[in-house]
Amino acid sequence: MNPTLRALGFSPTDRVVVLHADDIGMCQATLAAYDDLLAAGLASSAATMVPCPWFNGLAEQCRRRAGDPQIDMGVHLTLTSEWDNYRWRPLTTSDPASGLLDDEGYFPARALPVYQRADLAAVRIELAAQVQRALAAGIDVTHVDSHMLTLFHPRLLPAYIDTARQFGLPPLLVHIPPGWQSNMGYDPETIALSRRLITEAAEDGLPIFDFFAVLSLDDPEHKPDELNALLSQLSAGLSNIIFHPAVDTPELRAMAPDWRCRVADHALFSGDLLSGLLAEAGVQVIGFRALRDAMRNE
Repeated sequence: MNPTLRALGFSPTDRVVVLHADDIGMCQATLAAYDDLLAAGLASSAATMVPCPWFNGLAEQCRRRAGDPQIDMGVHLTLTSEWDNYRWRPLTTSDPASGLLDDEGYFPARALPVYQRADLAAVRIELAAQVQRALAAGIDVTHVDSHMLTLFHPRLLPAYIDTARQFGLPPLLVHIPPGWQSNMGYDPETIALSRRLITEAAEDGLPIFDFFAVLSLDDPEHKPDELNALLSQLSAGLSNIIFHPAVDTPELRAMAPDWRCRVADHALFSGDLLSGLLAEAGVQVIGFRALRDAMRNE
């Protein structure tokens, strides 16, 4: 049985899931979507991108509802900036020697250059600064996770885990199937190292998810069916399902080619259908706050 679930009082047969809203604060459309999610009460956690232009707006939302148990906000640790016309930079450096910048002075658009070139000391400084800024902005940070899964690479994974430990936060970690890492371009040696680091983190008491999935960003038409299939197939243990909510705005359409999927995610998680899907699937929903508090108590 997943030891974190045991510590939280669940049984070996319970299917427990975190329903997680990603990329909050990336643009204004995500802030409006997050308000709707809170009103619907079905998303159980979220994470904000601190270097992005609308982070301050997200922080104000969190301060305005300080103490509200529905606010379960982590830091979506960010070392990449993937859009063509809408970019963001590191908080802590403008030095190309850091390996955190592309030729235009922004974070690289893809994870590969970060794996290959990032100075590990610069990575640690940047990650800590992003968490510190969220805390200083008044957010009761519940966890850290990784934009575009960049920090799951074993070269960067120790910095990710150490940053989480520095602030007493659970990092999003999952027992990743080797086939999934192969699809990400990892060679067998890299896969073995990644699995060893995650096993060591579990042995050190960090919560580890048994299953992880991201709702599609290329099929906006079948979101309820996609989520229902995921929920019905979940095994006993701790799962994480990620979605990317945003309202339909000119800004979103201009910046994100996958805007239709983000709008569809918002509609699904702020509408009436999801509660029925959850009840029918028989899963139990928790947030990262419970994992953080259990980790700190341990």
